[in-house]
Amino acid sequence: MELVLANHSSYPRVGASREQQRLRRAYAQRERGEISADDFNRVQDSVVAEVVEEQAHAGCELLTDGQIRWVDSISHLAGRLDQVEINGLLRYFDTNFYFRQPVIKGRVAGNGPLVVEEFRYARAVSPRPIKPILTGPYTLAVSSIRETPLYRDLPTLVLDLSEVLAQEVRALAGAGAEVIQVEEPAILKHPKDLRLLHKALKPLSQAKGSSQLALYTYFADATPLYESLQELPVDILGLDFTYAPRLPETIARLGSRKTLGLGLIDGRNTRMEAAPQVFPILEKILPRLSGGIAYLNPSCGLEYLPRDKAVAKLRLMKELRDTFLQRGKR
Repeated sequence: MELVLANHSSYPRVGASREQQRLRRAYAQRERGEISADDFNRVQDSVVAEVVEEQAHAGCELLTDGQIRWVDSISHLAGRLDQVEINGLLRYFDTNFYFRQPVIKGRVAGNGPLVVEEFRYARAVSPRPIKPILTGPYTLAVSSIRETPLYRDLPTLVLDLSEVLAQEVRALAGAGAEVIQVEEPAILKHPKDLRLLHKALKPLSQAKGSSQLALYTYFADATPLYESLQELPVDILGLDFTYAPRLPETIARLGSRKTLGLGLIDGRNTRMEAAPQVFPILEKILPRLSGGIAYLNPSCGLEYLPRDKAVAKLRLMKELRDTFLQRGKR
């Protein structure tokens, strides 16, 4: 079984040093009109290149751009769509982070690329494959305020957002993305809508071409939905084990037809994992997986950690993986 080291999605934008805080300063300067949009973009570019290099140096084999240009997981995409306005702040699940809530004024439609240009830049500066991230249509929809009668019912909005995101998946596949990650944390809070999510993912699956489509959930226990999640039209299923003490037993019992992303490294806790925590889970579930490959990744984006702790988590992930595989060769 090949165990590939992957970042989950986000990465801390600032660090402890003055140089690592240049993006924060650039935000403030841009708001005061002290630097141009081009100057601000150059700072963002430099931070993307920096965090890509940090991930690679830590041993990651599938990287992300750290979502450095994202203000939050919801408004970064929704704010680029036609008939969407961005409103006030709302707490993002049970974190201390907030997102600006979209207000849907009319039928949503694409208005140019969402993240494909960001992906192209990160890919150009990366020594290893880059995985683009998209917040999924269901999570975008339930995070929005529907002010138009066109979307009195949630499914209509979910499916319209699905068509918009399918266009982006097609563009990302055409730009060379090997894995495209769609994040749907909200579905774990609304399991009754799994059938709707299945329908919404079909256009994305049809648009992926030769790319692998990954669905990642987090911030809740996926164990009760594990069998149903296996039916979704995706290639990779990413799961947060930090909320799910019974998940390893469930996977060991049922196996997996999907390639799994194993969120065994806690992306929200500075405490470092140890072999006695991680190895028994790997020993239990890896023999039950099909396809010959699994991804070892943090449980969620790393933006919830200080920069030095985030890179330490990635280094630890490599140490654990290498020790585990070496032990199996003895």
